[in-house]
Amino acid sequence: MQSKTLPGRDQNRITQYLDNIVAWFVLGLIAFMAFVGSAGATQLAGLVTPNDMTSGSLLLKSKDGKYLEAPRLEADYTVIISGPTGRTILTQRFRNPANGWVEGVYVFPLPESAAVDTLKIVSGNRVIVGEVKEKQEAKVIYEQAKREGQTASLVEQERPNLFTNSVANIGPHETVVVQIEYQEAIRQSNGVYSLRLPLVVAPRYNPAPIVQTVDFNADGSGYGTENDPVPDRDRIEPPVLNPAEHGPVNPVTINIELAAGFALGDVTSHHHAVKVTSTGEDRRSITLDAADIPADRDFELTWTAKGSAPQVGLFRETINGKDYLLATVTPPSVAAVAPSKPRETIFVIDNSGSMDGPSMQQAKDALLLGLRTLTPADRFNVIRFDDTYDVLFRSAVPANRAYLDQASAFVSALTANGGTEMIAPLQAALNDDMVSAKTHLRQVVFITDGAIGNEQQLFATIGQSRGRSSIFMVGIGSAPNTYLMTRAAEMGRGTFTLISEVDQVQSRMAELFTKIGQPVVTGLSAKLDGTAVLSPSQLPDLYRGEPVVMMAEAQTLSGNLAVSGTIGETPWTVTLPVSSAAQGKGISKLWAHRKVAEIETAATLGQITPEQSNAQVLTVALAHQIVSSQTSLIAVDKSPKRPLDQPLTRAEVPLNLPAGWNFEKVFGKDVPAPKSKLERDASADAFLQLAVVEKPAAIATNLQPQVDLPQTATSAELLALLGAFFALLGVIFHLLGNRLKPIGA
Repeated sequence: MQSKTLPGRDQNRITQYLDNIVAWFVLGLIAFMAFVGSAGATQLAGLVTPNDMTSGSLLLKSKDGKYLEAPRLEADYTVIISGPTGRTILTQRFRNPANGWVEGVYVFPLPESAAVDTLKIVSGNRVIVGEVKEKQEAKVIYEQAKREGQTASLVEQERPNLFTNSVANIGPHETVVVQIEYQEAIRQSNGVYSLRLPLVVAPRYNPAPIVQTVDFNADGSGYGTENDPVPDRDRIEPPVLNPAEHGPVNPVTINIELAAGFALGDVTSHHHAVKVTSTGEDRRSITLDAADIPADRDFELTWTAKGSAPQVGLFRETINGKDYLLATVTPPSVAAVAPSKPRETIFVIDNSGSMDGPSMQQAKDALLLGLRTLTPADRFNVIRFDDTYDVLFRSAVPANRAYLDQASAFVSALTANGGTEMIAPLQAALNDDMVSAKTHLRQVVFITDGAIGNEQQLFATIGQSRGRSSIFMVGIGSAPNTYLMTRAAEMGRGTFTLISEVDQVQSRMAELFTKIGQPVVTGLSAKLDGTAVLSPSQLPDLYRGEPVVMMAEAQTLSGNLAVSGTIGETPWTVTLPVSSAAQGKGISKLWAHRKVAEIETAATLGQITPEQSNAQVLTVALAHQIVSSQTSLIAVDKSPKRPLDQPLTRAEVPLNLPAGWNFEKVFGKDVPAPKSKLERDASADAFLQLAVVEKPAAIATNLQPQVDLPQTATSAELLALLGAFFALLGVIFHLLGNRLKPIGA
C-alpha cells in the first residue's frame, strides 16, 4: 500500500505551526530564566523569598507581600566599679544580614541613675565620637545624615531608664558597632552593695487618651480636646516577640571588674550563672558562665564587706575648674525598738496581666508576709487593681484574727489579668479619713512591676495627695520599672525594695518591715562650708540600714560637711573634713544627673513650671554633656555610604518578653505582638520587625507563623523542574516537526 503524502500547502502550514510551538516554548523558557534572574536581582536589592531563607532566619514583611531579612543585635556590657561609682561601656552591634540598606531602631533600658555621656561609632579602623546636643537639634542632624546616606547614631532618652538608639544606613551584610558609656552610683542598703544591669524593656500598659467634648447644639456638634497621659506612646512600644513562636533574641555578654575599696566578702549574681575570679583582696572579675544569654531579664550583682562595711565614704573630683563631692554616710546601728506608734498600713497589690506567673506568686507571698507582721494594735486595708480596682474594707480595720483571715483569703484567691490602671488605686490608698492621725503611723506598701508608661501621672498624684502617708514601693519580677519605683518612693518619703525571685520574698520583706516601723534618723539636714550647691536640697528621713547620699558642686570645696538629725530622741551629728575626701571619677556627671532629677521633681510638684524645668534641665545637661529629657547624643560618619538611589528601610529591633511573663495575659489571645510605629501608620510601607540570635532556640515549625508564609506556594525546586520539562517538550515537538516534513524538502 502506497503511503499518502499531504499536499505541500497543508504540510507547510503544519510545519509552521509546530515551529511556532517550539518558539513559544523557547520564549517561555527564556521568560522563566528571566524570572529567576529577576528574583536574583530582587535579592540583590535586599528582598528575598521565603524559599531563600534557612529555618533559623526571620523576615521583615512589607504590606505588598515582599520580604526583607531582619537586622540583628548583640550587646556587650563592660563595667568598671571603683568604690562608690561604676562606669559601663555598652557595645551594641547592629548586623544587617540582608542585601538592602537598613535603619535599625532599638529601644533599650539603662539604670535610672545612669548619666549617659558618651557615644561612639566604630567604622572600620575609625572611631567617630558623638556630641551632646539639644534634642531637636540632634534630631535634625541625624535626619540630614540619614538622607545623605551617611552612617549616623542618635541616642535619645524616653525615660531616665529607657532610651532609643537609631542607627542610619547600615549597609548590606554590614555590622555597625555603636558604643554608649554611662556613669552611675553604686547602691547600698543594709551593708549590701549592688549593681543592676537592666537588659530588657518590659511591655508597658499605656492608658488610652482622655477625650473631652463640649456640645453646643442638640445634634451633638461642638468641639473636643484630647489629653494623652502617654504622649510618646509610639516611642516606648517596641515590638515584643511571643516566646511560643520565636526563639530568644538579642544575646548579651557581661564583664565586670570590681574594685570595692575594701576587703570583699560574698559576691553573688542572683539571676545569671557567672564565673567569679579573685584578683586581690578587694577585687573580683565577673563574667557570664555561658554564651548566647538572651536579654530577657535584668542582671543583678551584690557584694558585701569582709567584716564591717564602711560607714562613711567621701570622694571628690575637680573638672572644668569646679569641685564636685560625693558623700555617703550610714547612721550608727541602734537597738531595735518598738514603733513609737502602731501602724495603719494600706497594702496595694497589682494583679494585672503582666504579673501573671512567678510575679503574681511573689507579690502574693510578699503581701501575706506583710499581713503576718501586723500586731493587734495596728490597722490595715488591702487594695487590688488591674484595669479595675477593689478596696477590701470600707476603711482601715483592726489587725485582729478575723480581719486578717479575711484578707489572707482575698489575697490568696487573686489571679493576674487585665490592664494596669494605677492612678485610681493609688488615690484610694492615699485617701485618708484621719481617724488614726494622732494614734498611728500611716504607710502605703505598693506591690507592682511598675509596667506603665504614664509615670508622670503617678508622680503628680503622690505630690498632690500624699498627705501624712509614707509610700514604700515593692518592685516585682524579672524586669521591673525601677525608675517609677525609686522616684515614687523618694517623693513618698519611703523606700524601694526589689524582689525578683520567690526565694527573695522572705528576706527582703523581712528587711522592709524591720525598717518600716519608724525612721532611724529624722529631721535630717546637711551643711557644707562656703557656697556649695547640695543635692538633694531637702534630705529624706532615713530608715534602718539606708545611708544618706549627697552630692555637691562648688567653685572650690573646703571646710567641713556636717550631717545632723535625730535618732529617736537623741541628736546625732557627723562632721567630715572635705580635705579627707579621696579622688573619684565621674562624680560631676552623677551630680548633674541628680540635679536634673531634682529639677524634674520640682516641676511635678508644681514648684516650677514645665517651661522653667525644661530650660534648667537643658542648661545643666549641656554644661555637663549628659543625655536628658532635653538633650541627645548624636554621632555622624561624614563619609556617605548609601547610594542615594538605593532605598532605606526602617526596622525596629524586637525585644524578648521578660522571663516569667505570659504573652497572652499581656497582649490577649490570638493577638499579634505590638507592631512598630510605621506599621501602625497605614500610609507607611513598613516591615514587621523580627530578629533572632545566631543560634535560634525555636525549631523551624515554630518559626513559620512569624511571617505568615502561604502554605500553597510553589517551591523554587519545582519551578526549576517545570522549566526543564517545558524545554524538553519543546525539543520533542521540534523533532516531530522534522519527521513530518516531505521527503526531499
